[in-house]
Amino acid sequence: MSQNSASAQSISQVASGLVACLPALSRALDRRVGQEFAAPKPPEAQLALLRHVEAHEGVTVRRAAESLLMKPNNVSALVTQLTEQGLLERRQDAADKRVAHLYLTAKARRELAEVHRLMSAHIAGALRTMTDGDLKALGAALGTLNSLAERLHYDQ
Repeated sequence: MSQNSASAQSISQVASGLVACLPALSRALDRRVGQEFAAPKPPEAQLALLRHVEAHEGVTVRRAAESLLMKPNNVSALVTQLTEQGLLERRQDAADKRVAHLYLTAKARRELAEVHRLMSAHIAGALRTMTDGDLKALGAALGTLNSLAERLHYDQ
């Protein structure tokens, strides 16, 4: 783990700012998308699972739970809900019938694409109102924010 020269106070200020900003950003985006989404917008936990399955077609419940930092029984409950809604398919493993692999349905692909389109449109609209300097700062911060997310995800 690399050390930096930032003071404890500076780190604390950045941490507090992120803790306040990121959930507020997520809630604002969630509210906007929820107002425009044709069907009831799936809760964020369901969306996270659907996005993970989209990126890792055939993933098992256990592996999805590990990647999403969720308990397997919670992911299993989400899988049941999403299967009942026609958004996810469970397919038994050929070698071990106790293991299920997860696949998106065509309906889930359409809904995920629509949620992504709406989110991107709202973010793009807000970005258009910002200064060039703000846009450059946000662009420069993306890599760092992704690195922070990885560190939080894997430093357990």
